[in-house]
Amino acid sequence: MIQNPILPGFNPDPSICRKGDDFYIAVSSFEWFPGIPIYHSKDMKNWELYSHALQNENDPDLKKLPSAKGIWAPCLTYCEEDDLFYVVYGVMNSMNARYFDVDNFLITAKDLKGPWSEPIYLHSTGFDASMFHDDDGRKYIVALDWETRTEYEKPGPINIVEYDPQSKKIIGMPKPFWRGGTDRGCIEAPHLTKHGEYYYIMCAEGGTGYYHSVTMGRSKNVWGPYEADPCNPILTSSPGDYNERADWDHLKPRYYNPDSKLQKSGHASYVDLPNGETWMVHLTSRPFVPELRCTLGRETAIQRMKWTEDGWLRMENGGNLAQEFVEESKLPEVSMSTLPAHDDFDSDVLGIGYYAPRIDPMTFVDLKARPGWARLRGQESGCSLNKTSILARKLTSVRAVVTTKLDFTPLSYQHTAGLILYYDNMNFIYLYKYFSDTLDHSAVSVLQVENDEKKEFPEARNYVEDGQDIWMQLEINGRKSQFKWSVDGENYKTIGPCFDTSKFSDEYSEFGEFTGSFVGITCGDRMMHQHTADFDFFDYQRSEEHTSELQSRSDLV
Repeated sequence: MIQNPILPGFNPDPSICRKGDDFYIAVSSFEWFPGIPIYHSKDMKNWELYSHALQNENDPDLKKLPSAKGIWAPCLTYCEEDDLFYVVYGVMNSMNARYFDVDNFLITAKDLKGPWSEPIYLHSTGFDASMFHDDDGRKYIVALDWETRTEYEKPGPINIVEYDPQSKKIIGMPKPFWRGGTDRGCIEAPHLTKHGEYYYIMCAEGGTGYYHSVTMGRSKNVWGPYEADPCNPILTSSPGDYNERADWDHLKPRYYNPDSKLQKSGHASYVDLPNGETWMVHLTSRPFVPELRCTLGRETAIQRMKWTEDGWLRMENGGNLAQEFVEESKLPEVSMSTLPAHDDFDSDVLGIGYYAPRIDPMTFVDLKARPGWARLRGQESGCSLNKTSILARKLTSVRAVVTTKLDFTPLSYQHTAGLILYYDNMNFIYLYKYFSDTLDHSAVSVLQVENDEKKEFPEARNYVEDGQDIWMQLEINGRKSQFKWSVDGENYKTIGPCFDTSKFSDEYSEFGEFTGSFVGITCGDRMMHQHTADFDFFDYQRSEEHTSELQSRSDLV
């Protein structure tokens, strides 16, 4: 059986495509760089992180964008006629006053590992833009037309416009053509496809929260009109039928369904296989209950689908409730590479699973200066929206142990280095070494930033020798997250309070949303941006038994 989610942790808004016997999923990355992770599989069960579509930190420039802005909802397609992969993505620049100022771009590549073309500007009429390649060679862009006028229904209709690949421009202005297949409201995530004689519009409705869903409509003319699937929504976590068009809040926690292991299921795309199988990937989340906080963010799940005789897409096992366990494909199983749990930094190339907020990690990481160590050059604080030196990987389980070894000599309290659990620049906890003026010596301590309020823990401060390596560890045990440290790597002692893991979530953050939690190593030099810290290794051990902690009332902090 396939167990969902197939891409645990921060992997939202999946878009799937096929080239021959290979399948690829692209997901959103928001303010994290490199942008637009792409995963690869041959059997729908085993997936590997394959590449990233955005590898130039200056195009787009994500610096100074608030959390949850940046790269939204990529659409990955493959056009056999062109023998090209296409990625359409939006750069969300601002959501102030609910204007949703976004620019949509297109890039192409022969190989998903690059090189990628220069971005082509499409339009700024709305977000979640995607591309459709018709069988007559014409191409179309669909997107959510975000409504800004007070007296009109939010968020607005889905629009369509033709794209001319020769001039690399859209033809005319986008035209609204679809307002949804239900009254759930909050329509978004349009994908236009063709199956048989019909064009199909697949959307998410209900908001990207607890009333999220997948809906469809169809037409024999690409421009419409489209008829709604009589069984909408075709997939959801909350099957009730309520008219929510007047409420454009996306979260809607009142629709949490205790009977579903997977919550927030929606924002989907599908792929037809030559063997007759059809598969759909979709966004999902697994919250702590009763808090309804999704520390792992929005994840990617997969479902077996089928086409009915009258031309509608349905879940293969019937119903429309997202399933945690799915029967495997008839395709032969092919194992894929996984991210290593332990990284000794012995390579002079940074592993593919590392990210940094807003900037390229290689602008502050040096793997050659001290072979076998990662040298991080300190920059701004973890609260910065500009240049902060955080080398992180996605948290994929709420049961994990993260360990590193640090060699660092701070010369000022402005110099810090250590281990971090980071949701966004307003929410993180940090075990760090620094220079203590009180002790007139180096020390280790803990700090917390919780919704823009910084809290230090003087009672946690410990004197440490310079010239001596120290081991740092974070133990995540469900809702409880506890830092530890050691001078020999064997005998650890706790430091600082036990933190509530559930707070690192979309639901608790007051300044960010839509992303997920990361663990990593970091260095700060808020004086000259040049002091460095050396890390001997990064070890991330996740437990496969993590799912029992989600949607559980036990183990409260």
